[in-house]
Amino acid sequence: MNEIKQFNGEYRHWLSDLKLQIRQSQIKALVKVNTELLLLYWNLGKDIVARQFESTWGSGFFERLSRDLHDEFPHLKGFSVTNLRFAKRFYLFYNQPNEIVRQADAQFETPIRCQLGGELENGSIFQIPWRHHIEIFTKCKTIEEAMFYVHKTIENGWSRAVMIHFMEANLYSAQGKARTNFSRLLPEPQSDLANEILKDPYNFDFISITEPFRERELEDALSANITEFLMEPGRGFAYVGRQVPVKVGETERFIDLLFYHLDLRCYVVIELKATKFEAEFAGKLGLYIVAVNHQRKKATDNPTIGMIICKTKDSVEVEYSLESSSQPIGVSEYRLSKLLPDNYKSLLPDIEEIEEGLNGLNS
Repeated sequence: MNEIKQFNGEYRHWLSDLKLQIRQSQIKALVKVNTELLLLYWNLGKDIVARQFESTWGSGFFERLSRDLHDEFPHLKGFSVTNLRFAKRFYLFYNQPNEIVRQADAQFETPIRCQLGGELENGSIFQIPWRHHIEIFTKCKTIEEAMFYVHKTIENGWSRAVMIHFMEANLYSAQGKARTNFSRLLPEPQSDLANEILKDPYNFDFISITEPFRERELEDALSANITEFLMEPGRGFAYVGRQVPVKVGETERFIDLLFYHLDLRCYVVIELKATKFEAEFAGKLGLYIVAVNHQRKKATDNPTIGMIICKTKDSVEVEYSLESSSQPIGVSEYRLSKLLPDNYKSLLPDIEEIEEGLNGLNS
């Protein structure tokens, strides 16, 4: 269209202001690089939406704007046509109607569209890298889900690859659904943090095991995979051992998995069951928790907590079992959606196979 070559005065005036804004942003970026970059993209997206140049001049608008900005700032990256379109999507995503977002330091929930002034600059939305944001607003369905991953990235210092892994594992949907008695038996804020570290269900789609299989074989495979999963950066778990012996009276027993959580500052005992939850599982795990408290816990450690990861669970039976327990325990399920055909050789995954599966999730 001829109009694309004959931008009116409004566009030229706006372009001049935009160039000034970019120059000012360059100076401030020496101190607050990421925040200023995201604010620039936010305001750019806001202006593109408000001024509706795209509606007037069609898709050629982005090519023209990209070219003009590159001519003015030849050494700056980030003004490609694709990135300019992302800036528009960035702004539009967080301005969806009827959506609510919680700011990092706010004590109340408020629509983000009411915070387009100075308050927005202090929001958690501007505390993670731009490439993280692109993954979030192109893959998340709601602002609530997006802010979940924003906050988790800030809290745990996730790289983009790690964040993508947890997004593909659907951590948002799984987090917080495990049944626990932590709020009754642990003081705050330990009880809140203990609840946060549990996931339900745990998805182990890449376990290499064939049908039919023995229960012990599946539990061994689950042990290998849950260990790899919990050792992901940002989770805070330090591996202590597998089949860890504890002696109670004259009987030696073995804990499936033992970890130490660096943020909770306590031991975490994990029991894996390839069957439906049974009430006696909680009693056995409670015994292990008491044994670890007596034999391993130091005076500076917090009380040991336990986790049962099983195939399925009846919520009522779990609630009754946890209510009757005097030890802090959480119960989660696991999911296996892929099993190899039974004409393959049954085998447990080695470290290389597990890493390959995790890398596949990050690709």
